[in-house]
Amino acid sequence: MAKRTLFGTDGIRGVAGKYPMTSDVALALGRALTKTIKKKTRRSMPRIVIGKDTRLSGYMLETAIASGICAMGGEVMLVGPLPTPGISIITSSMRADAGVVISASHNPYGDNGIKLFASDGFKLPDDEEAAIEALMGSETLKHAGPTGTKVGQAIRIDDALGRYIVELKHTFAKELTLDGIKMVVDCANGAAYRAAPAVFGELGAHLKILGATPNGRNINLRCGSLHPEGVSREVLKTNAHLGIALDGDADRVILVDEKGRIVDGDAVMALCATHMIAQRTLLKKTLVTTVMSNIGLDRAVRQAGGKVVRTQVGDRYVVEVMRKKGYNFGGEQSGHLIFLDHVSTGDGIVAALQILEIMIREGRPLSELATEVMERVPQSLLSFAVPEKKPLETLPAVKKAIAGVEKALGADGRVLVRYSGTENKARVLVEGPDQQKIQTHAETIKNILLKSVR
Repeated sequence: MAKRTLFGTDGIRGVAGKYPMTSDVALALGRALTKTIKKKTRRSMPRIVIGKDTRLSGYMLETAIASGICAMGGEVMLVGPLPTPGISIITSSMRADAGVVISASHNPYGDNGIKLFASDGFKLPDDEEAAIEALMGSETLKHAGPTGTKVGQAIRIDDALGRYIVELKHTFAKELTLDGIKMVVDCANGAAYRAAPAVFGELGAHLKILGATPNGRNINLRCGSLHPEGVSREVLKTNAHLGIALDGDADRVILVDEKGRIVDGDAVMALCATHMIAQRTLLKKTLVTTVMSNIGLDRAVRQAGGKVVRTQVGDRYVVEVMRKKGYNFGGEQSGHLIFLDHVSTGDGIVAALQILEIMIREGRPLSELATEVMERVPQSLLSFAVPEKKPLETLPAVKKAIAGVEKALGADGRVLVRYSGTENKARVLVEGPDQQKIQTHAETIKNILLKSVR
């Protein structure tokens, strides 16, 4: 398999205007994607959906990718600002050959990214991304493509938002409503600024909306899933039943209970998985999550009669295991939650609707449900910038530090050190019975790692 250098765990990502987030790269990607699709489709003009979040740089990249697709004889279907899962749904429902999402998810507005969906609405696997990347740099691509009347075209899908909203409401039990539910919804000034209020409002909820005035520069700025403290304050101020904080492309969600306490992806997975086990809807009684999730999640699911399967970090890898093994629910601690019975990728709005359904059926507040379902093992997670992502296996001091902490913890804890797949950051996670000790262990590893990569 060709090696990927542009694509990370969630597409291509970087600072807008700086390689690889440039118009030239986006143009080449559009050309390579279209040429690749032409080999697989019977259509003379492949159809490719393009959607984006609310960043200013989205216009630049959208235009460049669309130009590349048209240059290779493809048809571009523009949907404008729409959550990542919405673009996945539109790609599948419109019978398009591929979908392109222009978004850097939870990153600051100065960043941007590009991720690809196949015709079925699932993210492209690593090997297909690698093949497209290899084609982008080939000489043959520069001289390929139709001319004259055979070049492609671009059209706008004006009702994409409405289609997505309908699909979202269908994931909520038809016999239930949100009448009487008071909610705080933070849209992160991102792609869900219209969809989220419409869905929850049309189902009957009384809403306090935050982060729904995007200006191209304020996406994720002191709001959304990275800053749920704003939702927490508003929940307490308005006596709301629930708060939800989405990220910039709305594929992840962090919840806040009625007491203003943050409920992360692990607690949500524990709650949903145990409920699904009880309802006999969790296929093979198995939850799929990543190595970052708390050990307490495994214990909660096991106590309910199920099991947990772990993957490497990245919701795409969670989905790959789910599809390969026949599982229907999985996610990440960060709030990516995938309900394959409803959608093909993480969807923060769908996840919130599933929790609301449990709350209504149980007749209990989120604070009780989230607290009782799982006992969290003390965890210290440090995320910090690094000047260079040197392979950890080439850093003897770091390896020695990790081994020392693992020996000190024994069977009562674990250590995980990794680089982010989307940013120049490192993550150090330490779990164990004593919060103060694991915090010290994590800081020790962090300091040694920073010294080793300078």
